[in-house]
Amino acid sequence: MSPLLVKARPGSTIVEVTPESAGWTHVGFAAHRLPAGESLQLDTGKRELCIVVLTGTVTVQAGEQAWREIGNRQSVFEDCSPYAVYAPIATTVGITAVSNAEVALCSAPATTHRPARLIDPATMTRSVRGKGANTRYVCDILPQTEEADGLLVVEVVTPSGHSSSYPPHKHDDDNIPTESSLEETYYHRLNPEQGFAYQRVYTDDRSIDEAMAVENHDVVMVPRGYHPVTVPYGYDGYYLNVMAGPKRVWHFKNDPAHDWLMTK
Repeated sequence: MSPLLVKARPGSTIVEVTPESAGWTHVGFAAHRLPAGESLQLDTGKRELCIVVLTGTVTVQAGEQAWREIGNRQSVFEDCSPYAVYAPIATTVGITAVSNAEVALCSAPATTHRPARLIDPATMTRSVRGKGANTRYVCDILPQTEEADGLLVVEVVTPSGHSSSYPPHKHDDDNIPTESSLEETYYHRLNPEQGFAYQRVYTDDRSIDEAMAVENHDVVMVPRGYHPVTVPYGYDGYYLNVMAGPKRVWHFKNDPAHDWLMTK
């Protein structure tokens, strides 16, 4: 199995990536199943946190603030944006499931103790990217235009038979504005859930060249290199991206071998 692929597992913690387990510096990610009535408690410590309510309804307590019964989706494939909560460093967080729920915990190192806040679905920008069989549907949950120290969070739905994160692009060189250096995780979901998708991660010198079949709830880690995704016919793909790096800005460079696709 590829060292970049983290397989889903049964139980409360579906998947978890830490800087230590990934061998990098910035991005942390976890997804949790919470049956109705169950709670998850944590402290953010020296990291900022974006809680994304993927499905179901939850109550979130962050320090002295609370947001009750947030969450509006039964599936990540519904045509609506998720609820999310931003929690800063040194904050005690509690998440309690009102109904059966799935939540994502996206984190990165931070130094600023800004207020915790609700990220309402109505404030999120939704867009269509690409054309033809490269069309996909994007929702910016925590983009660089919104306050945070390092985190960038976005979700993407890729229709059946389409490609995504394509043409292949990378963001591993601190060469702004041409390219920024960002680690990234892809949390994959498939509809129907028995499906699979393909993701390749490769560098120009092929020191990394991994092609992976990803299944429902799997995570692909992208420490560097290009990272396109393809979803086979009959299945829709979803992924939640978490990015972070030395500078909180997203600039990417297409693979020169495939950049001609931008003119099609």
